[in-house]
Amino acid sequence: MKKVLLSSVLAAGACAMFNACSDDSPSPLTPPPLNPPVAASSSSVAWEEQSSSSVGLNSSSSNLASSSADIPLSSADGPLSSATSSSAAVGPNSSTAVNPTSSGTVPGSSADVVPGSSSSKGPELDASGFPTLESYGKPPAAYTKDISATAKRGWNTRYWDACKPHCSWLRESANDITRADTSSNEAYLAELATARNCNVHDVEVPTFTLGDVTKSWFGYNGTRSACGKEKEKGVFTCTDMAPIAVNDTLSYAYVAGTADSKCGKCYHLQYDGHFKDEFENNPPKATHKALKGKHLVVMASNIGNDVAGGNANLPAGQFDLMVPGGGVGAFDALSTQVNKGAGFNWGAGFGGFLTECQKNTNCGTEGSLECYQTCVKDMCDAAFGDAGLPNLLRGCHWFADWYMAADNPTYYIEEVECPQYLIDHYMTRFNTSLENNYKKVDDWSTFKEGDVLDTLHCWKAGEAPPEEGWVNPSAGCDVK
Repeated sequence: MKKVLLSSVLAAGACAMFNACSDDSPSPLTPPPLNPPVAASSSSVAWEEQSSSSVGLNSSSSNLASSSADIPLSSADGPLSSATSSSAAVGPNSSTAVNPTSSGTVPGSSADVVPGSSSSKGPELDASGFPTLESYGKPPAAYTKDISATAKRGWNTRYWDACKPHCSWLRESANDITRADTSSNEAYLAELATARNCNVHDVEVPTFTLGDVTKSWFGYNGTRSACGKEKEKGVFTCTDMAPIAVNDTLSYAYVAGTADSKCGKCYHLQYDGHFKDEFENNPPKATHKALKGKHLVVMASNIGNDVAGGNANLPAGQFDLMVPGGGVGAFDALSTQVNKGAGFNWGAGFGGFLTECQKNTNCGTEGSLECYQTCVKDMCDAAFGDAGLPNLLRGCHWFADWYMAADNPTYYIEEVECPQYLIDHYMTRFNTSLENNYKKVDDWSTFKEGDVLDTLHCWKAGEAPPEEGWVNPSAGCDVK
C-alpha cells in the first residue's frame, strides 16, 4: 500500500510540475493537485524553530531546491522573514477535495486503497478525512517481534510544546541531512515531503507559501511557527500526532530525534522494564515494570539539538516522545493554543504532568502505579477536557493508561518500515510539490476547514506575460 500511495503522490507531483512549466498561457506557476489525507505535523522541545532558506526563482530551471547558506538551528522564531520555502493546495482537509484539472484520485481519499482493508469502496474515514485506525487492518508482525537479543538500547523522554515541527520546514541546503531532499519533486516526495502543520484551531494549513513577491522576484516562505512572535496567528503541531494505541501491546507515536536524525524514518521500540537513571538504590518503579514487553512504533517528525546521543549503557541514545502533557519545553505554543490563563499548572516545563505528580504533595517519587495514573489523568482532564481538541485529551490519557506513566523508560530499538497510519498523518496535504502559488498569509487563525487559499499569477524567468510589447526577463508575480 505504501508503494501504491507514494506512486499516486508522485504522479500528482509530476502533474503539478507539468502544469507549472507548460501552461498554455504565459507559463504562470499554477497550483499543484490537492492531495488530502496523506499527512502530519510536529513540534519541538528545547530545540529550534528553524529559519527557512530563500528559494529565489530568477532562473528558468525547474529545480527549486533551496540554495541559501545554512542558518543556525536555534531560533525559536521560525524562518527568517527573508527566507523561503514552497507548497501547494486548496483546503486539503476535505476528504473529497480534488484538483479540478486532475483526472486521478486523491491519495489518501476514499478512492485510495488502504492496507488490510477488504473493501473495494475504500476505507472508512474519520472526522478529519483520514482513514480510521481500524481500516488499516492487522499490523505487521515485525512491529511486535522480540528484538531484545540483537537490538541496541535507548531511552525516552517526553514533551508536547505544540510548535511547528522541524520537519515541517523545507531543507535549508544540501548540508541539511535531516529533512526531505528538494533536488526534485520525485526526491522530495520519496522522503515524505514536509510534515503537516495546523493553525490554532487544529486545521491543517500549508507548510510553505509564496513569500514577499514582486513583479521581478518570487520565492517561498515557510509558514511561521506559533512558538515565535506570531503566537495564535502562527502554526502548530497538528493534534492528531498524539500517540494512539493499536491494541494493548502496540501503539504508534511521533518523536524528536537527535540532531542527525532523519525526518520520516520509523523505529520499533520494545520496552524492557527499566529506566535511564536506575542504579542499585534506585531500581525500576512499578510504572516501568508495567510497561515491560509493550511495543511502540515511532516516526521522527522533529529534531532536537538537546536530544542526546548514545552512551556505553544505552548506545542507541534518546528519543523525545511527543505526548500531550509531557512538558511544554523551552518555547511553548501549547499554552497559546489551549489558553487556560496565566496561572494554569502545565506541570514541569521538562517532564510535564508526571513530574508534577512526582512531587511529595502528590504521589512522591515512590508512588504507586495507580496514584501516578490517576494524578496524570486528573491533570489531563483539567488541561484538555474542555479544550475542544479531543486528540490532546486522548494522547494525554494514553500516557497514563497504555504507557503506564513510565518516567524515562528504556527500550530495545530497530528501524522498520513506517506504518501507513504514521505516513498519512505526517505528510503535508498542501505541499505535495516544490512549486505553488499560494499567497503569503500573516494570520492563519482565521483559516477554516474548507477555505480556499488566495493565489497569485506567477511566472519563471523569461516567461512573464508581455506588457505593451515588452517581456519582463525576471521571474515574478502579478502583484500591484
